[in-house]
Amino acid sequence: MHGPDFAADPHAVYRRLRAQGPAAPVELAPGAHAVLVTDYRAALDVLRSTDSFGKDARRWRALADGRVSADNPVVPMMAYRPNCLFSDGEAHRRLRAAVTDSLSRIDPNALRGYVERSADTLIDRFATLGEADLLGAYAKMLPLLVFQQLFGCPPEIGDRLVEGFSGIFDGVDHERADALITQSLVELVGLKHVKPGADMTSWLMAHPARLTDEEMLHQLVVLIGAGTEPQQNLIANALRLLLSDDRFAGDLAGGSMPVEDALDEVLWLDPPMANYGVHYAFHDLELGGVPLRAGEPVVVSFAAANTDPSLLSDQRAGNRAHLAWSAGPHTCPAKDAARLIAAVAVEKLLDRLPDLELAVPADRLVWRPGPFHRALTALPVRFPPVHPTRPAPAPAGPHAPSPHQPSHQPPHQPADTPGDSRWKASSPPSVSTPQAATSTEREPASGPGAPRRPSNFLARWWRGQ
Repeated sequence: MHGPDFAADPHAVYRRLRAQGPAAPVELAPGAHAVLVTDYRAALDVLRSTDSFGKDARRWRALADGRVSADNPVVPMMAYRPNCLFSDGEAHRRLRAAVTDSLSRIDPNALRGYVERSADTLIDRFATLGEADLLGAYAKMLPLLVFQQLFGCPPEIGDRLVEGFSGIFDGVDHERADALITQSLVELVGLKHVKPGADMTSWLMAHPARLTDEEMLHQLVVLIGAGTEPQQNLIANALRLLLSDDRFAGDLAGGSMPVEDALDEVLWLDPPMANYGVHYAFHDLELGGVPLRAGEPVVVSFAAANTDPSLLSDQRAGNRAHLAWSAGPHTCPAKDAARLIAAVAVEKLLDRLPDLELAVPADRLVWRPGPFHRALTALPVRFPPVHPTRPAPAPAGPHAPSPHQPSHQPPHQPADTPGDSRWKASSPPSVSTPQAATSTEREPASGPGAPRRPSNFLARWWRGQ
């Protein structure tokens, strides 16, 4: 399940594996073996059977006894971390409560408005060019802006986090990637100790679960990891489908934008995390007649399970029975926010650039290798150039735009609403906890004579420069 052949046509691999039964042995990376579940009902059994399967990766025997080396590229995605994703029982319930309660405080209306403003800012940067790589210039950048806002994360920290998580998902130099992530999150948690705000990081720190700093780091790893790479894949895969499939492209040309239908189709056929949900059997057992050994990794193929031929219906529009968000106690807690971000991002782009078309045939698009994600390397498009929604500022200083990459003044950002970073001690948080603004407090702008530190586009945009 590594290399370009699997990336190019994973469904062909799933079809071959199904001939061996509901689960079959696979090689995730050189030297790293697992059992892949391709059957829908068997997948649900694994995801829901907490008495037979667990998520705690300290049960991974091959890693513990050295048969899988610590520097294997899949280890960062599978090895144990003390977060809600790799915990079971009471530990999972405690950590999961902190995450779900904090997520419940996000105001979806504020989130929608923020995604729209972020999308406009990014689109303005390439709208006059008539061409763009929607992966690098849009789908990858937009989740970065969103999570910086939601987590109260300064852009200079955010850039390093995205670089680190990209390395983890791609399995490239994972030791450096892990170090980048760890150091960046240590800085973020330290910052929030000094100045908490109305953001996910501060809410997690103030939660009655009383997370330690180490637990904070690991909850942030799973939250930010899930909010960047998979989110960009969901946006890019939906755009690819809308621009390449005649069922959707025809509607687009007629002025209709069936974005929700496209998202359903992607979540069924090309979910951003195609294979994951790693579990370990507590003891030797059989899964649909396939023997499993205790401590052997069992990877759920969400993509294969979703296309199981035994499913009675292939009607996907409006059908949310797919496993793209997993199932059972580890169902993605942020699925509503993730879907909202993707839908708004796609709608805004198609509204601003209704004549978008792929710049290359769809079958020439290249998928990134890797056993877990379903991710494009690029999404080149072309379109009639359009004027930005607001005039460009006069070039100034070392960040003046080049003729080939104009930089446009972002829309006016309303003053941040501080909100309340505390939990009420007398009333534990729940889904009914009043929602707070997604934005965070920040220092007043520097005076006109203050020197400017060199920074990238995100840092300048964040500061309103």
